[in-house]
Amino acid sequence: QVQLVESGGGSVLAGGSLRLSCVISGYTLSSPCMGWFRQVPGKEREGVALIYTDNGRRFYADSVKGRFTISQENTKNTMYLEMNNVKPEDTAMYYCAAESETSPTGSWHGCGVGYWGQGTQVTVSS
Repeated sequence: QVQLVESGGGSVLAGGSLRLSCVISGYTLSSPCMGWFRQVPGKEREGVALIYTDNGRRFYADSVKGRFTISQENTKNTMYLEMNNVKPEDTAMYYCAAESETSPTGSWHGCGVGYWGQGTQVTVSS
């Protein structure tokens, strides 16, 4: 059974930094794409950052380019989102997601994600 568990969310002042982590277990694809998404109440979920683990390609939402960095450790079972110079508009529930070949529920930059974590709340105050 595939499980994704996020951690690292919390409250931070504008201009500060946070690092989110996502530990993935039970995954069978050898080189998946995976990423971070976020959602605020009343709005649609949006892609934040994505990485293709086979070639290292990365994609970012325009709103976070230059401030957020997605990465993974070499064993490919942990993914990170380094968030710098955060802004109040970054406040959201953040979810990590991984590719599903059989049952994708969302797609962003060609990555069909189907496995989701439970989310971690990030709150940025001014």
